[in-house]
Amino acid sequence: MSITIKQLIKWKQQGREIVVLTAWDYPIAEILDEAGVDLILVGDSLATVALGHQTTLPVTLDQMIHHAAAVCRGVKQALVVCDLPFLSYQESAAQALHSAGRILKETNAKAIKLEGGYPAIAETVAKLTTAGIPVMGHVGLTPQSVHRLGYKQQGNTDLARSRIMNEAIALAQAGAFAIILEHIPHDLAAEITAKLAIPTIGIGAGVDCDGQVLVTADLLGLTKKQPPFAKTYTNLRPIVTQAVENYAADVRSRQFPKLD
Repeated sequence: MSITIKQLIKWKQQGREIVVLTAWDYPIAEILDEAGVDLILVGDSLATVALGHQTTLPVTLDQMIHHAAAVCRGVKQALVVCDLPFLSYQESAAQALHSAGRILKETNAKAIKLEGGYPAIAETVAKLTTAGIPVMGHVGLTPQSVHRLGYKQQGNTDLARSRIMNEAIALAQAGAFAIILEHIPHDLAAEITAKLAIPTIGIGAGVDCDGQVLVTADLLGLTKKQPPFAKTYTNLRPIVTQAVENYAADVRSRQFPKLD
């Protein structure tokens, strides 16, 4: 049975943690789904993980749709959410509606995610949800604002804490079904989680969130440099390197393929 948004909200009420990972292609999505991940995010981290960019800014809506469609083809159970990339929703609510509509129509994803909770974005979220498009919010460290905020922890002053709290509340009031809290102080994340009726998903935001998300390439040890709040559960990079080197050696020595 496929996981629904209502189920995520019920799990928050029950205190059942929500497991979230990112995916960028069919085989990774299939593995995550079979392993029992609750929510799969086709994040704009696709730009850095799969496309080789230094930030998330260059990835396009067409590229997000292309990869999200592949992910959805590998998923049977998990809820798939796709990021709206930079400049695909900030211009106007009409632009956001068009971009989000394309994702739902062309990928089979069940929801979209966007960054920020300032008034114009909250108004956009309200218009999207009124139109029947489920929205996940994202506050704290917002990677699409890297040139303004950097990649450092957010919410370290009273003013910043208040802003992040107010943005989270505004997103919830606008109809968001969940909010990612990225790289903020643990006590602030706990306050937001206790305040909101919708689930919070933490990344570098402490254990008191309703769920946790990691970039799967970080979890698998595929990335050269990881954020300080990530955890590597296995290190596939040297394993893959060794396998390729062994294959290359076999080809060059005519040990592959072997004739029967």
